[in-house]
Amino acid sequence: MTCPWPARLWIVRHGQSAGNVARDLAHAAGLGEIDLDIRDVDVPLSDLGHAQSDALGRWFAALPKEDRPTVVLTSTYLRARQTAIAIAEAGGLARADLAFCVDERLREREFGVLDRLTTHGIAARYPEQAEARRRLGKFYHRPPGGESWCDVILRLRAALDTLSLHHRDERVLIVCHQVVVLCLRYLLESLTETEILAIDAEGDVANCGVTTYSRNGEDGLSLDGYNFVAPLEDQGTPVTSAPDAKVAAR
Repeated sequence: MTCPWPARLWIVRHGQSAGNVARDLAHAAGLGEIDLDIRDVDVPLSDLGHAQSDALGRWFAALPKEDRPTVVLTSTYLRARQTAIAIAEAGGLARADLAFCVDERLREREFGVLDRLTTHGIAARYPEQAEARRRLGKFYHRPPGGESWCDVILRLRAALDTLSLHHRDERVLIVCHQVVVLCLRYLLESLTETEILAIDAEGDVANCGVTTYSRNGEDGLSLDGYNFVAPLEDQGTPVTSAPDAKVAAR
């Protein structure tokens, strides 16, 4: 039986977004709400986010052609799509030879009533939600109208089924979001709640940070690297790792 997984898999968090910048400003000012009057799905990359995406694309371009991605899967969110397109254009990935797929299952976690609120804002407006999150933990807490990490994992299970069904033997690049990167690690490595939350506690996933897997014989995928940012550092592009604007209490 052949292995159902891609030959190689890169999982990339999108470049810095306008939401990241707005979130930092809100926290610095001690505000309860992030000043970003736009749907989360429509939040674009910042200028730095575009530069980060281009830097990562140039890193892919430096790889031998036979080692570059043949498939790109991206979240529907604008910042992820902009990142994926920039990587493809700067990375020597000929669009005619590249399967480029937008998949809503890779979207950001939805935050419901907590959308656009900082940690301070959540405590002030929805103290019962702050307490519920403290009691249940972020893995299981589902804000009204939003998703828990488990909800994200549920849709990602279906996305991975599609990956193994349609993209086996390919070299696949996934562009998505911080929580999605972590939840994919949880699934691909069969981690426990405790293990993935410990990884999360070590630090945020960097914008355009790369998590890489390679196929391990017939057994599946093996982790080669996590949160790899050398492609940005080598080109003098600043590395950022703040949570998204809508992820203040992720």
